[in-house]
Amino acid sequence: MKATIWHNPKCGTSRKTLAILEEAPGVEVEVIEYLKTPFTRDKLAQIIADAGLTPAEAIRKMGTDAEERGLPTLDASAILDAMASDPAYVNRPFVETEKGVRFCRPQDKVLEIL
Repeated sequence: MKATIWHNPKCGTSRKTLAILEEAPGVEVEVIEYLKTPFTRDKLAQIIADAGLTPAEAIRKMGTDAEERGLPTLDASAILDAMASDPAYVNRPFVETEKGVRFCRPQDKVLEIL
């Protein structure tokens, strides 16, 4: 099974999720450091929707100026535009496998799609 993780190596939850993936038997892990290789807007919209979230629920508030800029109160399209233009606004980690997408907070959520 292939698993893609949108990862930030500075994030403890992201590192723990990656460790679960790397230790899972039969899982081929693709790591995308999304701050270096940003999401396309379409891919971002797809993984957020597939994870059962709205763009407002997927915004990273801590460590960003998202709240000061009023991003959580904007419409979904505007939030996606902001996230696509600055991937620091995307909360993490997201993992995608053939069984679905999960926003892995806590990191054990990844087990649902393995």
